[in-house]
Amino acid sequence: MNAIDSLFQRLRSHGQKAFMPFLTAGDPDLETTALLLHELAGRGASLIEVGFPYSDPIADGPVIQASYTRALANGLRIDDIFRIISRCAGSKPFAGGQVPLVAMVSYALVQRRGGEAFVTQAQAADLSGAIVPDLPVEEASELAALAAARDFKLIQLITPTTPRERAVRIAKATTGFLYYVSVAGITGERDQLPPALVEQVRWLRGQTDLPICVGFGISKPEQVRLLRDVADGIIVGSALVRHLEQAGVRPREQIVRDIGAHAALLTEALASEK
Repeated sequence: MNAIDSLFQRLRSHGQKAFMPFLTAGDPDLETTALLLHELAGRGASLIEVGFPYSDPIADGPVIQASYTRALANGLRIDDIFRIISRCAGSKPFAGGQVPLVAMVSYALVQRRGGEAFVTQAQAADLSGAIVPDLPVEEASELAALAAARDFKLIQLITPTTPRERAVRIAKATTGFLYYVSVAGITGERDQLPPALVEQVRWLRGQTDLPICVGFGISKPEQVRLLRDVADGIIVGSALVRHLEQAGVRPREQIVRDIGAHAALLTEALASEK
């Protein structure tokens, strides 16, 4: 069984929700990425999304765009990302898929390598799936079929502006979990989440048995508490990645601890009683 399916089965059986942090591979370097993977897992991450830097991201806000730019400026390559993921995935607490790793990757990078080659390398590195934010469901059938044949999850996104008929179609085409985008627009921290968000997620819950995980704009414990009763997982990216802007000014170990401390606040909010 794919590690993502096993994770959500385990969480649901215990009435728990997934904390799913995002980090950029190679910012400021791959050794920091390895430290962060272990730090986040140690701070309660259920699943970690690893961003593959791309020069022209479609939905990422300024914090993650800047992170991608820093990584690419250092000469990062896809093969480097696969190597560091493989190294970490073979050690505790990742071994055996206990904390699944998922790629967040532009379809341009997948297409350039070839879908079959990308999935083969991803699985060899112990990635359990991929989120491909710029691959519309209407054009996803070839990659979806390839991924399904190998039990590699292809996770797709639904936004607040997605028509409901199309949202149902996306849900049927998705495997692993559904990524529900909390706000219209790009990634980044928000002071408040949209008032209609909870009802939108509740409606989607009635359309699919897939786990529904909410991302974009989540940075504070109170936002996590707002969503924990309707979502199966909470995705946090910019609020953690922005700490990496201080790389080179502050010691690496301190930045890693700061990111871990922020993550711990959110995992505590996700697990705390009503």
